[in-house]
This record gives sequence, C-alpha cells and structure tokens, in this order.
Amino acid sequence: MNPFVTFMSSTAGRLLRIVAGIALVVWGWTGLGGTTGTIVAIVGLLPLLAGVFDICVFGPLFGCPLSGKQVREGRK
Repeated sequence: MNPFVTFMSSTAGRLLRIVAGIALVVWGWTGLGGTTGTIVAIVGLLPLLAGVFDICVFGPLFGCPLSGKQVREGRK
C-alpha cells in the first residue's frame, strides 16, 4: 500500500483534508471574493467532503481503493 494514500486515509489525514477544505472555502468567500473566490471555495469543497465522507481521491491514482476504510483495512 502506498504510504501517501495510507496517511491520507488515516484519521490525521482526514482531519488535514477537512481543515484544508474549510480553510480554502473560508479564504475563497471572505479573503478573495468575486469569481476567483467562488472558484477557490468550490475547489475547497473537494477535500472537505472527501474527508467528511472518508473517501481518498488519490487512492485510485495509486492502485488503491477509493474508500478510506478499505485502505485502512489493507484491501485492494
């Protein structure tokens, strides 16, 4: 199993994705504003929702499952 995918599927990795997603959404809406801010906020939803729903979007890129639970269990 790829160490990067393993970390991103761990509790710490999920928290990191959630915090980064929230930071991007807040920065986009309050810091940037306009069209650019909206785009940044929408992009920030990807790591936020992936962390909340325990999905590792990098998993399939490295030949691992999409589900964080399956990555933690060591399934392919």
